[in-house]
Amino acid sequence: MNTVATESNPNLQRARNRLIQSLIDQGITNERVLEALRVVPRHLFIEPALQYRAYEDATLPIGQSQTISQPYIVALMTQALFASSRVQTILEVGTGCGYQTAVLGALVKRVYTVERIRSLQESAEARLRDIGYRNIEYRHGDGFVGWKDRAPYDGIIITAAATEIPKMLLEQLAIGGRMVLPLEEKNGDQYLRVIRKTGKDLVEENLLPVRFVPLLRGVQA
Repeated sequence: MNTVATESNPNLQRARNRLIQSLIDQGITNERVLEALRVVPRHLFIEPALQYRAYEDATLPIGQSQTISQPYIVALMTQALFASSRVQTILEVGTGCGYQTAVLGALVKRVYTVERIRSLQESAEARLRDIGYRNIEYRHGDGFVGWKDRAPYDGIIITAAATEIPKMLLEQLAIGGRMVLPLEEKNGDQYLRVIRKTGKDLVEENLLPVRFVPLLRGVQA
């Protein structure tokens, strides 16, 4: 696990511990995932005016019409990704504020993260470096394209809703690897889907209904 500065404020730590208990009550069982969410300081990833809500199990705005995901969804997606026996390298599509990135960075050897909105990418990179992460590489780019030069990946996590499984990302997933993403159906419903790549075949499973911002093509300066 990457070494991350922990919060010494006892009130924040108690709030974080209550959040962890809530995640356990909701069925999160992976101890490593729970510990990662326990040590990552979520309050540093949101605006100061909303920091008092940092350890609520809720989405919060981060600007640019984007949100920081609900901790339960972060935990569930991470737990689903780590159901594979060995995960050392992860591609994250949609850096956002960097909170999911931080959780992943606390668990694996290397995280490669792509964000289409430059201002979000730059602020997340600065924030994560200040906190102490040194095992994350950052890219301002189109999430649909991924990061081919660093492939294959043991896991790919997409933090915005696609209307179809991005084929270029599937090609970058290692055999035996897992992709976790919200997928939007034709009727507008979204489901969190886990895809396991077994040779030429894919094994797919829907976990639960979700609501994410859309996965968009291209980049924004």
